[in-house]
Amino acid sequence: MKLINRLLILRILSTILLIETVSVLLCIPVALIYNEPFEPFLWSAVFSFLFSAVFRFVTNDADYKKFSNRDGYLIVTLSWLVFLAFGTLPYILTGTIPSFIDAFFESSSGFTTTGSTIITDVEVLPYSILFWRSLTHWLGGFGFIVLVIIILPSIRVTGYQLFSLESTLKEKIHPKTKSIGYRILLIYLTLTIAEILLLNLGEMDFFESLCYSFGTIATGGFSTKNSGIIAYSAYSQYIIMIFMLLAGISQVVYYYIVKFNFRKVSQNEELWFYLGSVIIAGALATSIILANSTFHLEKAFRDGFFNVISIITTTGFASTDYLLWPGPAVILIFLLMFTGGSTGSTTGNIKMARHLLVIKNIKSAFVKVNHPNALSGIKFNGKTIAEKINISILSFVVLYLFIFVAGTLIVVATGPDVVTAASAVAASLGNIGPGLGTVGPMSTYAHLPEITKLILSLLMILGRLEIISVFALFTRTFWKV
Repeated sequence: MKLINRLLILRILSTILLIETVSVLLCIPVALIYNEPFEPFLWSAVFSFLFSAVFRFVTNDADYKKFSNRDGYLIVTLSWLVFLAFGTLPYILTGTIPSFIDAFFESSSGFTTTGSTIITDVEVLPYSILFWRSLTHWLGGFGFIVLVIIILPSIRVTGYQLFSLESTLKEKIHPKTKSIGYRILLIYLTLTIAEILLLNLGEMDFFESLCYSFGTIATGGFSTKNSGIIAYSAYSQYIIMIFMLLAGISQVVYYYIVKFNFRKVSQNEELWFYLGSVIIAGALATSIILANSTFHLEKAFRDGFFNVISIITTTGFASTDYLLWPGPAVILIFLLMFTGGSTGSTTGNIKMARHLLVIKNIKSAFVKVNHPNALSGIKFNGKTIAEKINISILSFVVLYLFIFVAGTLIVVATGPDVVTAASAVAASLGNIGPGLGTVGPMSTYAHLPEITKLILSLLMILGRLEIISVFALFTRTFWKV
């Protein structure tokens, strides 16, 4: 019995590289429009295509029937690593980021929708590179997953076998046909196009509207301005704020809305917990700002809710330098770095469903103290959660916090101060982007040592893949027949 299906894994990696080839080619029209060199993108596409073709050629005898969970975990991790590695080519070949470590950091930040950057002056970048940065967000958010769902059935691998690996919570639709994959893609495209049109009605030109929409819908965070969202009007900030909020909602909810299944929407506990958390945290931030500044209500409301939504949804845009806020508000921002949006959305982090289930477990524990014979079943969306899944969710939260602490200690050992290290680890693992200290919303990660950047890049990947699927590869049982 083969431990892993090597040929099938290479076959899927071939498909992944083909997606990357097409993605890079999309930058060529942008380069031509703005009279920029297109050759770096052409060569990037050629390299990706050559590897794709070789993998395709050597996997003609791939056995599609023998696809195990072990293969799934390995494919998900390798797919992301390959996508990120080849995603460095446009940066390196254009000379915008000549260092591989820096290019890998930027590529990781883009595809994992983290939004951290090592580029100190984005306004001098070519339009084609700005487009590539934003496109990596859009692909890495949900578009990449949907493309896999649509394409993989052609090689007899169901999309859900990969789709489900990104969350221990299985409150997702089960894509079994291409038609469902196309519906999800249509929802994603509709949200993107709607934001592009609305932003274009303001002071943003079409290119800016496109880049910021890619970043918002994918909950990314890359900007085309050094000052980020601060450079734009209140109108643009409100549009981005609304679409960040929408991007934090599960694609499953939108799918049920399209299907007119409003009963399923109303029963989605995570949706209401997510919206409630945003309202409470936003109101708290607004109140703190009002009580400690001379801002009028609208400005305090906009800054408070914009940045709270940005952090909760792990988008990372900033409408102000929140490091200048009063201490309690900064502490609130740091705590929100451990939240996340809904499962099945493009957000990173722990996510609301897990937080809600932790709260339900705590409540259940208190009930048992007073009523030892009470039923211990925990319900989520009207269904009792299996003990196995419940333990898995609690284990994930504990493991997440353990990695945060361990990561902070390791990063501190490489040089940065504790505040910078802790927030950088939280922002990377949670795919948020900006942190506190020297990596705040008005700063970059350029000054950090290369070893620190590499560690943070790996944390971004670990966070995007939701930890378990990566950790499984390093267990003894994974490599046993």
